[in-house]
Amino acid sequence: MAESNAIPVQDENNCPIKVDHDRKRRQFEVRLNGSHERAVLLYDYIGKKTIDLQHTEVPDAYRGRGIAKLMAKAALDFVVEEDLRAHLTCWYLQKYIKENPLPDYMERIQQRAPTDFQLR
Repeated sequence: MAESNAIPVQDENNCPIKVDHDRKRRQFEVRLNGSHERAVLLYDYIGKKTIDLQHTEVPDAYRGRGIAKLMAKAALDFVVEEDLRAHLTCWYLQKYIKENPLPDYMERIQQRAPTDFQLR
């Protein structure tokens, strides 16, 4: 079931932007202008209590309005609320966590172990 969290940022119609969490589809989304267009943040479980925040996408016409930031916050708040661990595959989430190094977020971020390449 999708959850809605009204966040106090407004779209061009002066309506609050809502980030919906669709647990079944494993994504956070913002519907744009009441149309079929949407911004999404995709994740997947890579363990029982670990998720990989994989990809954030905002259509070009809506970039620069803070939509990705709202979805990143919603996703990391979900990680905290559900007591999960998170990998940050998405470059935007990596940037967001550097700009918002909150202790609740930082203690749940798992760094990937460096890959050892062997030349044979």
